[in-house]
Amino acid sequence: MRTLIRSDSSSNIGLGHVMRDLVFAKSLEGEVIFACQNLQGNIISSIPYEVKILKSNDVDELEELIKALHVKLLVIDHYGIDAQFEQKIKEATKVKILSFDDTYEPHHCDILLNHNLCADVSRYKNLVPKKCKLRCGSLYTLIRNEFKEEKKQTCEKIYDVFIAMGGTDATNITLDILKTLPKELQISVLTTTANAHLHELQNYVQGKPNIVLHVNSNEVAKLLHQSRLAIVTPSVMVHEVLFMEVPFIAIKVASNQDDMFAYLQKQEYPVLKEWDASLFMQLYNAQ
Repeated sequence: MRTLIRSDSSSNIGLGHVMRDLVFAKSLEGEVIFACQNLQGNIISSIPYEVKILKSNDVDELEELIKALHVKLLVIDHYGIDAQFEQKIKEATKVKILSFDDTYEPHHCDILLNHNLCADVSRYKNLVPKKCKLRCGSLYTLIRNEFKEEKKQTCEKIYDVFIAMGGTDATNITLDILKTLPKELQISVLTTTANAHLHELQNYVQGKPNIVLHVNSNEVAKLLHQSRLAIVTPSVMVHEVLFMEVPFIAIKVASNQDDMFAYLQKQEYPVLKEWDASLFMQLYNAQ
C-alpha cells in the first residue's frame, strides 16, 4: 500500500507536525511518501522518505499528485487543510483519508487521530462523518523510539534544567528563560536551525560554560534524561517528558496548545498561560 503524508514545517508554523508524522510513518505498512511545500525554515532534509515538493497548498495540485502516485491512504496533518478541502480530495480521488487533529475542527475523513493525552472523543460529535473511526487519547499517543530506548538506560543527572521551547521558538522565549534563571545552574538548551533567533541565542551563551546549546540534536531523549527539570511548551514534547518521568514546567506559546494547557492545569502540573518572569520563578522555586 502506498501512503502519502501531507504536512509542512517552517520557521512560522513550527516543526511539530512533521516530527510526529515521522513517528506515525513507522507504523505504516508499504511505501510512504511525504508531500511538503518548500517553506523557509523547513526540515524536509530530515525526512528519511521520498518527498514530493508542492508549489502551493492548492487542492488541485494535491489531487493530481494523489492520482499520479496511485495513493491508497492520504494522511493529512495540516492546519491549512479543512473539511471542505478534504471532501474535494475524497470525491475526486476516492482515497482513504486519515486526518490528524488537536483543535477540534470539522473533518471529512475516514479516520481521525488525536493522539494527545487530553483528547476528548465526545467533542468530535457532528464534526466528522458518522462512519469516521475516532482514534483519541493516550492509547494512540506517539512516542519516538529513542525515548523508549533511553528510558531503559541508567543515566546521571548532569543538567539542572533542560529547555525546549519548540524547534522554531517564534517568540524567542528561550532567551527570556535563560535571562531569568539563576546564573549558577547547569543548563541544556535545545533548538534547531529553523529558529530565527538562533544567532541571538548563540551570542548570549558565548562565554557561559554552564549553558550548552544543542542545535539539531539527535540525542533529545538522552539530554532530557540527563536533566533534573524540563521547561517546555504544552505540546507533543510534554508527552515525551511525562513518559520519561522528568519534572517540568510548561509555558503556553501558541493557541493550538490551549487544550493541553487546560489538561495539565486540571491535573495540577506547573503551567503558565503566558510568559511572566515573576510567576515563572515562583513555579521554579516550588520544584
